[in-house]
Amino acid sequence: MRPPDDPAGFIRANTRLLPVPHAPEIRLHVADEATALWEKTEAELEAIGLPPPFWAFAWAGGQALARYILDNPARAVGARAIDFASGSGLVAIAAARAGARHVTASDLDPFAMAAIRLNAAANGVARVIEPVSENLLGTDPAVDLVLAADVFYERDLAEAVTAWLVALQARGVQVLIGDPGRTYLPRERLTCLATYAVPVSRSLEDAEIKNSHVWRLRP
Repeated sequence: MRPPDDPAGFIRANTRLLPVPHAPEIRLHVADEATALWEKTEAELEAIGLPPPFWAFAWAGGQALARYILDNPARAVGARAIDFASGSGLVAIAAARAGARHVTASDLDPFAMAAIRLNAAANGVARVIEPVSENLLGTDPAVDLVLAADVFYERDLAEAVTAWLVALQARGVQVLIGDPGRTYLPRERLTCLATYAVPVSRSLEDAEIKNSHVWRLRP
């Protein structure tokens, strides 16, 4: 089945604009227990032509990385940044609010593109954030900072992302990662900068509090 023709309208109708638990300065259009989208199974989503709505949730690694950027704005101020696999745009919004000059919010899902635009506008940073649907892996973008949260959950993707980030870091790009310890996180290449107890949904993360970390890619 074709996906809904109006992604932005679908998002408005099936989410609520709520503060992010660990970064309440930021509000996102999210699915929660009060929305029908929360209850839909993957099969039901497929039946209406909707990819898994990763954009509809504030994941643990993204919350941690957003909190870190908001609390350490010197990491982002004046930077040309990429938020890779941006989803809702949470980390991109944090970077913009911290003073980034321009943030590319990268995601392959067209619904994420719509969610990023809506969420950026809701937080007053739409002029700074550019949603981009191209696959950036293997490219050499002209940026100072790459932010990546919750991307190390699948082996092949994790290997490709790690290789790309290592190449960018080797030419001087600052790379920061938010992750609660997902299976394919390349810990041997990372230095932990901060740890947060992040409130999450048990149905998403099998816990109500998830210890989540911000990592710096080592040279």
